[in-house]
Amino acid sequence: MARPTIADIADRAGVSKGAVSFALNGRPGVSEATRARILAIAEQMSWRPHSAARALGASRVDSVGLVIARPARTLGVEPFFAHLLSGLQSGLSAHSISLQLLIVENTEAEIEVYRRWTSEHRVDGVILVDLTVKDPRVEALKALELPAVVIGGRGGKGALPSVWADDRDAMLAIVEYLAALGHRRIAHVAGTPNFQHTQRRIRAVRDAAPRLGLVDAPSLPTDFSDAEGAATTRKLLSQAVRPTAIVYDSDVMAVAGLGVAMEMGVAVPGELSIVAFDDSILTQLMHPALTALSRDTFDFGRQAAEVLLEVVADPTTVVNRRTADPVLTVRESTAPPA
Repeated sequence: MARPTIADIADRAGVSKGAVSFALNGRPGVSEATRARILAIAEQMSWRPHSAARALGASRVDSVGLVIARPARTLGVEPFFAHLLSGLQSGLSAHSISLQLLIVENTEAEIEVYRRWTSEHRVDGVILVDLTVKDPRVEALKALELPAVVIGGRGGKGALPSVWADDRDAMLAIVEYLAALGHRRIAHVAGTPNFQHTQRRIRAVRDAAPRLGLVDAPSLPTDFSDAEGAATTRKLLSQAVRPTAIVYDSDVMAVAGLGVAMEMGVAVPGELSIVAFDDSILTQLMHPALTALSRDTFDFGRQAAEVLLEVVADPTTVVNRRTADPVLTVRESTAPPA
């Protein structure tokens, strides 16, 4: 089937090609009702800009986008994203490139933003976070021919450029450390279960359990919020036989878990060891200070910006850059089991 053109959309909408161009490029000259009707027809016809024509007819806008499909309340307390955004902006501003940030409720809304940005030529490329299992965003971005870089994992098994660290090796380092201390009941308070990085961490704990002689090693998924981190900890510590160590997929949940342990009179690290997958000022200010995986999230973001600019300059480029693995920083929240 031939690629639909602006003329095809104009014929179906009963308007001029100029009106279609105005609507698709977000320019004045058509009413909002007409613009909405044209965009809806373009969507139905699966229209997208021809890459060669776009390259000839439009200059770069010197802006890239980041859309995050998570509840805003969970992002507001996560130091990881603050450091990541700082690193991204640092890498981009060195080249006078701006960053557009949107927070949406779900993946469908995120894909719609990409379609709108592409049709209106709002951004030169995008950063993709929180890759999910069979992520529909990968194929959507490829179809839109919008340059993109995945943070945190190989994009669609290498289909998109990526900047990543090995979550599996990082989780194994935590579990092996706790097992070396003598822990045999280790619980994992995991993040959102359909995220690929969450799945990699869950599999790492599961695969390591027989080799390390763990008696019990459950992974309990959450939404990464402090509220679910606290609720899951309370459930674990209310069991007749409770874990002697808990690994949390974020620093925020680890801090919430420490608060629950204190509330329930469970001594840390005397009766319970706690480890956070992410490190931040939060883990360092707690009493006891929390053992955590430390990594330079700012530099992680900066490298992602560098790779995206490479891809924008040459969309045929596919870079899969592995960054340094996080390092376990041992503090006062871990000790041999009583």
